Amino acid sequence: MASATRVPFFSTTSSGLRHCHKSNWVESSFPLIRQPGSRGAVNKSLSSSSLFLAKTNRRGFKRIGVVVSAAMADLSTVLVTGAGGRTGQIVYKKLKERADQFVARGLVRTEESKEKIRGADDVFVGDIRDADSIVPAIQGVDALIILTSAVPRMKSGYDPTKGPKPEFYFEEGAFPEQVDWIGQKNQIDVAKTAGVKHIVLVGSMGGTDPNHPLNSLGNGNILVWKRKAEHYLVDSGIPYTIIRAGGLQDKEGGIRELLVGKDDELLKTETKTITRSDVAEVCIQALQFEEVKFKAFDLASKPERVGTPTKDFKALFSQVTARF
Repeated sequence: MASATRVPFFSTTSSGLRHCHKSNWVESSFPLIRQPGSRGAVNKSLSSSSLFLAKTNRRGFKRIGVVVSAAMADLSTVLVTGAGGRTGQIVYKKLKERADQFVARGLVRTEESKEKIRGADDVFVGDIRDADSIVPAIQGVDALIILTSAVPRMKSGYDPTKGPKPEFYFEEGAFPEQVDWIGQKNQIDVAKTAGVKHIVLVGSMGGTDPNHPLNSLGNGNILVWKRKAEHYLVDSGIPYTIIRAGGLQDKEGGIRELLVGKDDELLKTETKTITRSDVAEVCIQALQFEEVKFKAFDLASKPERVGTPTKDFKALFSQVTARF
């Protein structure tokens, strides 16, 4: 499992430098210069907008320890769980591409998933069914995007030419109750303890209908357990955004007009699907607008080349009125 980098505590001095005698590190917002008593000036310098940690000895600065842009203090650290999934991978990638806005983290279940998304120290391995295992990933984050979900598997031997519908099952220990309820509850609890400021939870449309076909897959009642987790998040007191996506498509995003609704009204129309890429974009945009805090909405899109591709997310989110 990835571990966080520990930085020594620094106390401010009147000189504008900070020093900790135990670690013998110096932090400064000025270009690197020679320490008093050192034999020669150091040529290495940093811009005045940067912070650095330099280890010192009697001969002056020995080496740079950490270099961090001062702007980093303004970046939001965002963890996406389920980062190994098809939608989670897109969210994680988009966050990484916006390094001027976000510090990205990912949580996956296995080392294999971490390798698949080419994760480094910013990708943690943990099991959402075990709350203790996800604490390191959530500690220190500003926002959490939950994209974990139970996944039904098709039973082998299905032949579409022979008529009967395929049968599905959930792997042992990975039923919706364990993943979509207990696993999401654990994430919310750990996030609350860690002081996370905003949770974006991605669910599915159809939760208003207990007899929805998705609930029959593997006898998992997946929408029932997802809905229970949504209620738990609303009651947690943490600022939230709940996105209930329509049928997910593996197509190009950013080229369709997006639609928001409530109470599964969009399921009664012809516009009840959306690309994974568009869901990912809405997740990230939701982090940036107060309009969608403490709100929940259904999400779908018009077909390609019908309507105007959505670019103004503030206007889109201003249409959201439901708190659940």
